Amino acid sequence: MPPSPAVTRCPWPTVGDPLYLAYHDDEWGVPVHDDGTIYEFLVLEAFQAGLSWRTVLYKRENFRKAFAGFDYRKVARFGRREVARLLKDPGIIRNRQKIEAAITNAQRFLEVQAEYGTFAVYMWSWVKGKPIVHRFRALEDYPPSIEEAVAWAKDLKQRGFKFLGPTVVYAHMQAVGMVNDHTVDCFCRFKSGK
Repeated sequence: MPPSPAVTRCPWPTVGDPLYLAYHDDEWGVPVHDDGTIYEFLVLEAFQAGLSWRTVLYKRENFRKAFAGFDYRKVARFGRREVARLLKDPGIIRNRQKIEAAITNAQRFLEVQAEYGTFAVYMWSWVKGKPIVHRFRALEDYPPSIEEAVAWAKDLKQRGFKFLGPTVVYAHMQAVGMVNDHTVDCFCRFKSGK
């Protein structure tokens, strides 16, 4: 069933855009503990840097095909041949640095898993295992980042991750439910027990 434009939502999804509304209603802010999904969002958020989320969202299935179903184990083994293939793929954002970052980040992702058991355990430790709940009312209430994102981005950089600065990390935290940034009047605010 298509998302209803009649309910009250956060101010950022475009009404009349079913894919964007479905993303907001069904995915954004829902706590994620699956490493595969977490890696998917890390890739997509890094590619979104400097672009609109809508642009990335509409290329999501192309990214899924191009990056081996977001299987970080496979992506970690990508080499020059795969980079060349991806640079020719019109279905994704063809930015060499971001493509190479997705590969590097898959390699670092595996290292974090080896250290923590799962990437999710490491990731959720930055918010003490439960979502931070903000009380935003309007678009201008959303900050570009929060202190937890700044600290985590610094740690990610020290571990060798690429294209995951504080703004991108905060966007990731919002996407995977580490923060509940649905506005106080949004029907999704407590939809998943957030």
